[in-house]
Amino acid sequence: MTPSTGYVSAHPLSPSSPAVGERAPPALERIVASIAELVEDASVPRNVRRGAQSAMEELAKRQVALDVRVAGAVYVLDDLANDPNLPTHGRTAIWSIISSLESLP
Repeated sequence: MTPSTGYVSAHPLSPSSPAVGERAPPALERIVASIAELVEDASVPRNVRRGAQSAMEELAKRQVALDVRVAGAVYVLDDLANDPNLPTHGRTAIWSIISSLESLP
């Protein structure tokens, strides 16, 4: 809940986020939505879903420069991609997300 508005934001990069005055780039919003899909996928192991949530939290740190947030998220996701229990579709999704993150301007 934000102290100023009392509004609970469902999306960590939403424009109503307390620490932000500007909107997140559309490409970043799509990436976060892809990570959110991974977090919600019940066929993915719980530790991977928690790690994906952690990557989303890295990207939501508005007070940190975008390149540092992206590097942190890529680091977390790269670790998750090496999980031997991760189904093939989950690994492919993580690789796709990493690729999208690395192509951000």
